Amino acid sequence: MSTILASSIIDRAVVLLQDPTNVRWPRPELLVALNAGQRALVLFKPNAYTKNISFQLATGSKQNMPPDALDLIELPRNLGVNGTTPGDAIRLVKREILDAQIPNWHRGTASASVKHYVYNSLDLKHFYVYPPQPATATGQVEMIYTASPSDVLETDPILVDDIYEDALLNYIMFRAYSKDVEYAANATMAAQYYGAFKELLTGKTGAEAATNPNAMAAGNPNA
Repeated sequence: MSTILASSIIDRAVVLLQDPTNVRWPRPELLVALNAGQRALVLFKPNAYTKNISFQLATGSKQNMPPDALDLIELPRNLGVNGTTPGDAIRLVKREILDAQIPNWHRGTASASVKHYVYNSLDLKHFYVYPPQPATATGQVEMIYTASPSDVLETDPILVDDIYEDALLNYIMFRAYSKDVEYAANATMAAQYYGAFKELLTGKTGAEAATNPNAMAAGNPNA
């Protein structure tokens, strides 16, 4: 859970920029950079900001992702019509399999309990469920997805984990120095801070791969 306030990171940037009165870089401008940094961070590290929710399904097979969703990670299980009752596991399947074995699966017998779901990574805003959902009393499922961080105020905590504090600071500094890139020194500083931003994320990705428990699980075909 995030505990670091946006103002704390901006304070660090002000010190590095040697602009204590915020004449060259007003604090609202630095806050815009911080919010942009959170979204840029998620582009590089999709698991930096994820949500695990109870999701209300719509009638039929075609489903819309939540408005803030960037990518579906998983639908682990059914949660009943009330969204709190653990149900059967849900399996991801290729659409070609359902198309071949159950050609009418989009208009088959409806059920609030999902057996399979289909997701195309080229259509990030939709997914399909089988059986299709009924016209009334549709089911709910547990949904895990990558979300787009909304803007925070200075008085708010950042939305990503505290471990990304330095990455966000580097991004703010990159945006600040990009303001005057016509000066060679500032262009160099901007590039260095952006490189540091990406390097921190690359290191985090490598550490996650090295300690991924799924890769070490017995019988895991991906191990």
